[in-house]
Amino acid sequence: MRTLPRPLRWLMTGGLAVGLGWSAALPADTPETITLGYLGMERPDDREPLSVLAPVLDDEGVQGARLGINDNNATARFLDQEFVLHEAEVSQGGDVGEALENLIDQGADWIVSDLPAEGLLEVMAHPALGDRVVFNSRAPDDELRGESCHPKLYHTTPSRRMLADALAQFLGYKQWDRWALVHGNTEEDRILAETLKAAAERYGHRVVDERMWPHDPMARRAEGGFHAIQREIPVFVQDLPEHDVLVIADETDYFGEYFPFQTSAPRPVVGTQGLIATPWHRAHESWGAVQLQRRFEKLADRWMTPRDFGAWLAVRSLGEAAARTGSVAPDEVLDYMLGEEFELAGYLGLPVSYRTWNHQLRQPILVTGPRMVASVSPQEGYLHPRTPLDSLGADEGESPCRF
Repeated sequence: MRTLPRPLRWLMTGGLAVGLGWSAALPADTPETITLGYLGMERPDDREPLSVLAPVLDDEGVQGARLGINDNNATARFLDQEFVLHEAEVSQGGDVGEALENLIDQGADWIVSDLPAEGLLEVMAHPALGDRVVFNSRAPDDELRGESCHPKLYHTTPSRRMLADALAQFLGYKQWDRWALVHGNTEEDRILAETLKAAAERYGHRVVDERMWPHDPMARRAEGGFHAIQREIPVFVQDLPEHDVLVIADETDYFGEYFPFQTSAPRPVVGTQGLIATPWHRAHESWGAVQLQRRFEKLADRWMTPRDFGAWLAVRSLGEAAARTGSVAPDEVLDYMLGEEFELAGYLGLPVSYRTWNHQLRQPILVTGPRMVASVSPQEGYLHPRTPLDSLGADEGESPCRF
């Protein structure tokens, strides 16, 4: 592994070469190239946002990868390196394997996947993938970090368990220990409900009642339709046992947003709506996050989403490792990424790094309302012998992942 001289390390970290008039230091040789392939999926035509205030995004995820390429190349040009991105988008029900092959034909040596779990597993099983590494920037499924983990699969988006643990820690800090749980009738919501119940047990909370919202995804309400909601939800929850919070598990966002301010008892709504745990939020502005937000808005003309952030982290992981090692060789880059020295500034207060046992990025999790960040987990008092960040999600001793 080639180690960079100390002055060059400082230059790489500060990113001030141009501003200081050091443009003469630019290398004249042909740069070494790292080529990435971004593999996404078209947004479903029938998936309309619940609120007219929610934008309809057709470029979610890929804009984060593009910003990561820009950020990497701002430093890479001083190190005789260059990052190149090729993009492919699969239609709903389309051929994931064909899209992967197209990226590989264009020279992609690393893959950033913005696919749901099913599509991601297709990628990992495809013979054309070879020994290429895939970054999962979207799928939260714990199975991908457990029984279905893969030595060439890295995760820059948090798992459901990490998000549930982050929320449970904050509720423990507030001593809101009695939960009433409402989940949707989709498979994703049932899985999330089980994850939330496990987090409650882990951190000393008690689920006093559990109910399934019985309706299919709601169509847009006609004018005055809120009167029906105003009647339905109080009846649905009126006989709940005494509880501190109402926890909603609605990953598809088809009913949860109706619950705040409509319950019988005046209780906070948390979970997937109300107060949420998320890797990124447009209200986040601490630890230099405003700089990242502004760079993203300038590029994409909108706010950064968690999927954008996951893709950005994937691309920046490669940029950081390549810069620190001075190499684009996959083995050297990966060895550094999994080493103790690897730390990536994720604008979350603590540097992020990869867990060696399941390749999950350990990262702080924001606990936030619609317009303001309330807290960041891990919370004070939740300790771990390695790092407090490992109190979120499956720890090494309990992980079923075996490479």
